Amino acid sequence: MAGDVRRKIWARLQEGVLNYDEEIVVNASRDVLNYNLDIYECIMKGLLPGIEEVGELYERGDYFIAEMLMCSDALYAGLNVLLPHIKREQYVEKRQIVIGVVAGDIHDIGKNIIKMMFDAAGFKVHDLGCDVPLDKFVDEQLRTDAEIVCLSAMMTTTMNSMSEIIKRIKEKSPGVKVMVGGAPVNRNLANQWGADSYADNAHNAIKYALETITILKSLDKQSRID
Repeated sequence: MAGDVRRKIWARLQEGVLNYDEEIVVNASRDVLNYNLDIYECIMKGLLPGIEEVGELYERGDYFIAEMLMCSDALYAGLNVLLPHIKREQYVEKRQIVIGVVAGDIHDIGKNIIKMMFDAAGFKVHDLGCDVPLDKFVDEQLRTDAEIVCLSAMMTTTMNSMSEIIKRIKEKSPGVKVMVGGAPVNRNLANQWGADSYADNAHNAIKYALETITILKSLDKQSRID
């Protein structure tokens, strides 16, 4: 019975975001709290699939900017109910991420989805926005001492700049991990450019980030012992 309730609430969260119905999302989010469900799990299996489907509809031309904005409002309505109740210490302890869309590219839907999910997972996110110059990624990483930098591109004409950004970041901060993503990007290109990871969706991006933080923590602990 508990599993059925959980899945029904996930479906309502997804449906509410997809149909830009804030009332459905808010009521389902309140049920998450009333039934004492795992909040992070409900975000990842309810809200996230909804906004990912919205992104796909937008890319196909079935949804337009107006629908995207209303869907985002519905998503945030749910997050506003849920996020204050997340026990963030269960996930990440003030670990930092720099994220942005590379210069010449203003397509930030995917970046915004991943940014929201990093927020939900408890990361401190430094969002540079879109059309970000190369040096800004480097400077922001140095300023914040972020452990991970996420680069996004949605155009083949802009994605190749990732190679130089990664090179410059690694020159300044060799221990920093760089993740790349976006429609034209693939794992082979990520490897060629020297990226540490390629993420094809928000779930995999967060999974990699959490794994990376665990590794970095163990390295920090080992260095103190040595």
